Amino acid sequence: MSVDRLPDPGGFEGLLRDLAPQALGALVRRYGRGQFDACEDAVQEALLAAATQWPAEGVPENPRGWLVTVAGRRLTDAVRSEAARRRREDALALATPQSALLSPGPDAADASGRDDSLHLLFLCCHPDLSAPSRIALTLRSVGGLGTAQIAAAFLVPEATMAQRISRAKQTVRASGLPDGPFSGRLAEVRQVLYLIFNEGYTASTGDDLTVPELSTEAIRLTRLLLSLVPDDAETAGLLALMLLTDARRPARTGPGGELVTLAEQDRSLWDASLIEEGVALITRTLPHGRPGPYQLQAAIAAVHDEAPDAESTDWPQILGLYGLLARYGENPFITLNRAVALAMVRGPEAGLAALAPLEADKRFARHHRLFATRAHLLELLGDPAAAEVYREAARRATSAPERRHLTERARRLEAGVPDDNTGGST
Repeated sequence: MSVDRLPDPGGFEGLLRDLAPQALGALVRRYGRGQFDACEDAVQEALLAAATQWPAEGVPENPRGWLVTVAGRRLTDAVRSEAARRRREDALALATPQSALLSPGPDAADASGRDDSLHLLFLCCHPDLSAPSRIALTLRSVGGLGTAQIAAAFLVPEATMAQRISRAKQTVRASGLPDGPFSGRLAEVRQVLYLIFNEGYTASTGDDLTVPELSTEAIRLTRLLLSLVPDDAETAGLLALMLLTDARRPARTGPGGELVTLAEQDRSLWDASLIEEGVALITRTLPHGRPGPYQLQAAIAAVHDEAPDAESTDWPQILGLYGLLARYGENPFITLNRAVALAMVRGPEAGLAALAPLEADKRFARHHRLFATRAHLLELLGDPAAAEVYREAARRATSAPERRHLTERARRLEAGVPDDNTGGST
């Protein structure tokens, strides 16, 4: 077997992150959803084996096939170790489709072009699961996020999220994946991909602002999803939103990894090809029917991306788009961003007034983003209280880059350093 050396630890970890959901999807498809937990355990053991062997021996020519083979062996060993070995082996054989028994081995390339990550994605969005459970299970199994990261995305305690994921696995194992088209689950799948992308674009915890592997994987899966439903406007809108947002990633951090806000970014660093693709996609999509939330968010991103500089941003158009977006229901993050747009059009006082509903929302009243937005609007007013509100936001932030950024803004205000920043978004 030929191997490739992979000396870069970051690249090695990224490869395992990409391969984990593919290997899990392949095993679940091969051995049946009734073995979901066992397949996940086997994949984790295979990943541990890869982490031990590959750095020293090199990466196999077909790393995905290697993981599936090793995980399959681990799964077989686990089954054989049970007291009722013969009965369990028979059940496993019966659960394996005849086509899978006759199919090429896991080391062989998949000539069908089927993507097991996408299969796993739909499996996790099972109709018997609640919407939050679908998203949580997919973020865990497909996105590779930890329980703490998922809990932060849902604004719930980590223990609560762990129980939710465990119950979701049990439901999938007991109920199975229904036959027929997946169209009824498109909304849940889109929301899952959206959250995976967001976690990659702005990590909820850790020392790095972004996790590019997650954003890249979300974009890849969304492209695949759109290829399955090419006429679905919201899926196209979601892809456009991701492309237009991810285009700014090269300018979002400074030389030391510090956060750079949208207004302060060097726009020459933005990825022009992603912007061009995203604008073209949303331009084709918007004229057809009533635009949904992802299309509207993509349109807002396009307005930002097409402005040559922060001062040229068409804030009235952005405010109007947020008004349309608000019709789809309350969303605290949309409310925050609309408050900034309102401040840019009608003044900081109007923006602060728009934050009032969030301050009464028990789920969000203590969130660092609310404090950061309030501090930004107070700063625009010239209110000296802005510095302390920035510090309070920093104390509540779970991401190290955001915490450092908010602390630095407080320090600058207290030192009387002028700041011409005109937008809180990144």
